[in-house]
Amino acid sequence: MGFYDDQSNGRYREKRGRGGLFFSSLVGAIIGAVLVVMFIPSLANSGVLPYNIQPKNQVSTGANTTNNQGIVQNVSYNVTTNTTKAVDKAGPAVVGITNIQSTNFWSDSGKKSEEAAGTGSGVIYKKVDNKAFVVTNHHVVEGATKLEVSLTDGTKLPAKLLGSDIWSDLAVLEIDASHVKTIAEFGNSDELKMGEPVIAIGNPLGPTFSGSVTQGIVSGLKRTIPIDINQDGIIDWQAEVLQTDAAINPGNSGGALVNIAGQVVGINSMKISQEAVEGIGLSIPINSAKPIINDLEQYGSVKRPYMGVDLKSVSEIPAYYQEEALKLPRGINYGVALRQVVSNSPAAQAGLKELDVIVELDGKKINDVLELRKHLYQDKKIGEQMKVKFYRSGKLKETTMRLSSDKMQ
Repeated sequence: MGFYDDQSNGRYREKRGRGGLFFSSLVGAIIGAVLVVMFIPSLANSGVLPYNIQPKNQVSTGANTTNNQGIVQNVSYNVTTNTTKAVDKAGPAVVGITNIQSTNFWSDSGKKSEEAAGTGSGVIYKKVDNKAFVVTNHHVVEGATKLEVSLTDGTKLPAKLLGSDIWSDLAVLEIDASHVKTIAEFGNSDELKMGEPVIAIGNPLGPTFSGSVTQGIVSGLKRTIPIDINQDGIIDWQAEVLQTDAAINPGNSGGALVNIAGQVVGINSMKISQEAVEGIGLSIPINSAKPIINDLEQYGSVKRPYMGVDLKSVSEIPAYYQEEALKLPRGINYGVALRQVVSNSPAAQAGLKELDVIVELDGKKINDVLELRKHLYQDKKIGEQMKVKFYRSGKLKETTMRLSSDKMQ
């Protein structure tokens, strides 16, 4: 092994034996130690560390294992992400809801028996004095004789139904607030973007999987889904919803769709369940839900403009009756026929009668009942006037109606 001797003015001399080997090994050991000390911080900063090396601020929450060389290895880490922060913020405000209904038989005691008919989820959105308010889906509470809310700590509370709306599929419950510690924060669903991460929190399949969390993205905005309210095979309404690929299963209904800031941006409502379809969950945008929630909490129903008529789409009426009963001119095969007009209703006061056919509202062509309801409930307010064009005995007429608030068409 050759090296330079400082005391020989650069003269190269050869030295062999144990002393040279020892000195070379010593130098190599020192250099190796320096490299390790320099290299560990860069590994820590990059998040890549040997199993037996742990940053000072890292907290191990799991067990240690030993490999074949006897080296202790850390196998779990205390992980905090934006997702876990969002779940910690919103999760405790998501509750379970049990729909209890009377059974069809009498027990030996002579009292009618009650049992759980279904379960769903809800979101605590408000707390005032000793009362807390929960929003859920109409279909979660429909038909219930009693309702029970389960908090995340296991506390079960009786719930009072303040109001429910079949058209928006929303309902509001009231519970005792003494055990409620967390209130959900509503976000702004109008600011959601395609591809934005969202989290669904709820109770799929009931209490066994309570507080389940699934993650996905916003897959679609302002989707319209046809709804058959009375199950007669005719579409009654078009629900406007958010689409997400976060898993939403039976029991998730009424739970929260949360953004990465832990704010509720939607109330989970349904999913498209077909053999060839996967990952299409639907949620009611919170901005659309807010005014309905407020009405249900205050009035027990949703205050919508009211005409006072019974409606039937012309397209659903046989051609013979269109001509003989409604006396529509040839070529007029659209519009909404009035099967009944309620006395003293806005429609009656505007001069509308049974068998009149509405074809235009405020200058907008009306093809069917769906379009009439959409214009009435989304574009008009209680107390406003509405221009109506209609056919009566084959003649086109026009009137003005002042809308009031009563029950739905």
